[in-house]
Amino acid sequence: MGERLLVVDDEPTVKELLSATLRFAGFTVSSADSGEQALEAARRDPPDLVLLDVMLPDLDGFEVIRRLRGLPRAGGRPGPVPVLFLTARDARADKINGLRLGGDDYVTKPFDLEELLARIRAILRRTGAAPDDRTLVVGDLEVDPDSHQVRRAGRPVRLSPTEFRLLHHLVLNAGRVLPKAQILEQVWRYDFAGDTSIVDTYVSYLRRKLDAGGAPRLIHTVHGVGYLLRRPQA
Repeated sequence: MGERLLVVDDEPTVKELLSATLRFAGFTVSSADSGEQALEAARRDPPDLVLLDVMLPDLDGFEVIRRLRGLPRAGGRPGPVPVLFLTARDARADKINGLRLGGDDYVTKPFDLEELLARIRAILRRTGAAPDDRTLVVGDLEVDPDSHQVRRAGRPVRLSPTEFRLLHHLVLNAGRVLPKAQILEQVWRYDFAGDTSIVDTYVSYLRRKLDAGGAPRLIHTVHGVGYLLRRPQA
């Protein structure tokens, strides 16, 4: 992976959370707080994809995308810089306008990070900025959602279907603390009458397999909340 993404949003919390999540997903991320900063960043270091808020303090996102059309793409690829609009403005007219101006997708806030990552990867594949390879990488962990193959430092890791679903969910949300109740809902699709002990049990199974041979721990416990998957610290 390592494709360059430019996150443009004037809300610090959204910008920082999104940037951190994308970095943990394997992307190279830069950010900007305004339209003018975004254009300057795109000129200085052409991105593979721009995640662009519509409501900015100077130029709105629609004006930014008009000006981006004349800038080169990363790697000298032909065509305009791909843009994914990310905004709280969900009016149908705004979506149509954004797509008409050349936006590749339009996601409204609040957004689901798993869906957003899937949309980003789809745009990158479609625009030739990434190979048609859905393998997810966090540190030395590789997860292929199509073949259900998992490798840690090149070593195959055999998982049950439930273990794979849990790991896939953790990897898609790498860098985020996930409450146990949310994991239960997303992975098991029902709440086990509120009994989150099943999550603890399967995290234990995953740790035993992923951390075999003394490998650094990937899945961390956040006491009183849930779990966090992150790449080992250098």
